[in-house]
Amino acid sequence: MPRTPAPLTQTPEWKALEVHARELRATHLRGLFRADPARGERLTVNALGIYFDYSKHRVNDETLKLLTGLAQASGLRDAIDAMFSGEKINFTEDRAVLHTALRAPKDAVVMVDGENVVPQVHAVLDKMETFARKVRGGDWKGHTGRTIKNIVNIGIGGSDLGPVMAYEALKAYSQRALNFRFVSNIDGTDFAEAVIDLNPEETLFIVASKTFTTLETMTNANSARDWALQALKDPAAIARHFVAVSTNADAVARFGIDTANMFGFWDWVGGRYSMCSAIGLSTMLAIGPKNFRAMLAGFHEMDEHFRTAPFERNLPVLMGLLGLWYNNFFDAQTIAVLPYEQYLKRFPAYLQQLTMESNGKRVTLDGKPVDYQTGPVYWGEPGTNGQHSFYQLIHQGTKLIPCDFIAFTRPAHKLGRHHDLLMANVFAQAEALAFGKTAEELEKEGVKDWLIPHKTFEGNRPSTTMLLDELTPAALGKLVALYEHSVFTQGAVWRVGPFDQWGVELGKVLAGRIAPELESKAEPELKHDTSTNALIRRYRRNK
Repeated sequence: MPRTPAPLTQTPEWKALEVHARELRATHLRGLFRADPARGERLTVNALGIYFDYSKHRVNDETLKLLTGLAQASGLRDAIDAMFSGEKINFTEDRAVLHTALRAPKDAVVMVDGENVVPQVHAVLDKMETFARKVRGGDWKGHTGRTIKNIVNIGIGGSDLGPVMAYEALKAYSQRALNFRFVSNIDGTDFAEAVIDLNPEETLFIVASKTFTTLETMTNANSARDWALQALKDPAAIARHFVAVSTNADAVARFGIDTANMFGFWDWVGGRYSMCSAIGLSTMLAIGPKNFRAMLAGFHEMDEHFRTAPFERNLPVLMGLLGLWYNNFFDAQTIAVLPYEQYLKRFPAYLQQLTMESNGKRVTLDGKPVDYQTGPVYWGEPGTNGQHSFYQLIHQGTKLIPCDFIAFTRPAHKLGRHHDLLMANVFAQAEALAFGKTAEELEKEGVKDWLIPHKTFEGNRPSTTMLLDELTPAALGKLVALYEHSVFTQGAVWRVGPFDQWGVELGKVLAGRIAPELESKAEPELKHDTSTNALIRRYRRNK
């Protein structure tokens, strides 16, 4: 149990930021840029192939000094060292937090309970590679001798969101002869649509569940087994059409999967931080072992940058502190993530779990209620689609929504003017958000007086622009790790535990009680609230 420090909002660092925010709130980005002609190039960090432009934020040098001072006073440096050294910083579950070990090189040493875990990590990676080469090369055959053409990943949460996002993000690197589907929702439609046009003789299922008891995953896995056996007939076929990502060998064997084809991971890997583990098996099957390892190398580069760079030049620290600045001192409730890259269409959805399941907490590590806002809501869509959807609210609405723009200098597909037009929109949106358009400017343009209020843009809407060369496996690894460590930075300052998720448990427990009441042949005795009881009765009558 961590010691109980003074309340965060009573620290001198927090109070100094409150005073500073009141002073800066009336300052417009137009004024900040006029006062500092070099600002647009000075407030940037160019590291690891990411050009991180934060000049369009409502900050000055004093802001950055005060924010990094808050991070230092909050013990962020010690927290970083504790995580990387394998200390059990997830103390509510008595676990180390070592997703960083999943992408450590073979010669690294990461100790957990007196044992170097890196050799275990690479043993699993090597096993994944051997299996991936067999499937990709056509050497792994189905029960009837046919080549595998379809891969269906069954998981939920981190066992689904990471693999789906990575597959979509790196589709340009995927083996197109293989068809990938992802099933997560317990809604039967998800499974039915995923397999509707597949041949069971050519289909391989990956069942991803650490305990092999996850309700949604195992319900879908059992349906998959029934679907496969309806065509293949022989129960022995399961061993050729199913593999497992799990630690429960007994349950895997009972299901019919050969435990030689079980890929393990560890309790120091949280679900939403697991895409570099065996949970990434579908990713490796799609893009190949070489590209998968390049992605891991990108993760590791960002890990080392986070671990060693000074806070004022540290990308995850800056990202985390800027988010905290608006969340806690400007009453911003959300952050929009806007990738101008169609392949990153699932990236905002992936970040929703990473950020909100991690820092959506209302008590500190010592169990005391917080008296400040913690995790903001993350959301977004790829550009330019979002511009014709919700950008109106960001530009002229009443809510302050900081934005993360992500863009790439070189396109995945060169097609006429497309990429130049795409990039023109990135830069234009960030410029418009920051500087807006004044009534005076509109008047000079001859806009009619009655129309001027409608066409005025306040501006002063903050954004970060991240510009990378191209979307490669390594670049994706860097981006994901950047957000992972920004979440950690915020959690350390807010004094919350980013690595447990007790908030998702209550609904699961109640669902476990209600399901038998829905399925019972006899009328059950209902002991819920009157609303829930009425809904259950109505469902039973009409189903």
